[in-house]
Amino acid sequence: MNSLHIFLGMVGPWQIVIIVAIILLLFGGKKIPELMKGLGTGIKEFKDATKDENAQQKSKKDTTSNENKTE
Repeated sequence: MNSLHIFLGMVGPWQIVIIVAIILLLFGGKKIPELMKGLGTGIKEFKDATKDENAQQKSKKDTTSNENKTE
C-alpha cells in the first residue's frame, strides 16, 4: 500500500517534463497537433451528444406532463 502511494503520489514538475518528453519521443513533434485535434473533436462530439440526449429527455418529460394534464 505504501509503495503504491509513493508511485501514484504527487506529480511534480519533473515528472510532467519526463512524461512530455516520452510523448514527444513516441509520437514526434508533427503528430502531436493531429492527436490534440482529434481529441478536441472527440470531446466536442461527446458534449453535443450529451446535450442532444438531455434535450430528448426533457422533451419526453414535457410530453408526458402535457398528456397527464389533458387527461
